[in-house]
Amino acid sequence: MNSDFCVAVHGLVFLKHKGCTISSEELAENICTNPARVRKVMAKLKKVGLVQTKEGKVGGYTSVEQAEDITLYRVAEALDIRFVEASWRSGDSDMNCMIASGMADVMDEIYLNLNDMCLEKLKTITIGEIERKLIEIRAQKQAKAAVG
Repeated sequence: MNSDFCVAVHGLVFLKHKGCTISSEELAENICTNPARVRKVMAKLKKVGLVQTKEGKVGGYTSVEQAEDITLYRVAEALDIRFVEASWRSGDSDMNCMIASGMADVMDEIYLNLNDMCLEKLKTITIGEIERKLIEIRAQKQAKAAVG
């Protein structure tokens, strides 16, 4: 998995929280990345209808749907993210050893199943839920600061 998923989720939560059009520069500043990266990720979200763009001097991005309707699964789908995968495979299918010739296929199946499990879990988490968690965390920090 690359960090595009985190950029997308962060951007969607920020857009929902602000409730207005936000430029790629402002999004990038809040996400702590560069505007070109934000534009690349947001283009994929726009393609599937999760955000809209407005061009011009006061242009930027706005969230299209209610935050409660946007699951992290839909974000992952839009970005074509695989959460569990290997960049290297052990063994060699041409070897005359049961272990060496079959291990890569068995591991690929395990990774695929783990990825499917991740995607199923993401169907239960929404952008709105993440915003609520952030609000809770901030309130807890403020309460601790007031006491301490």
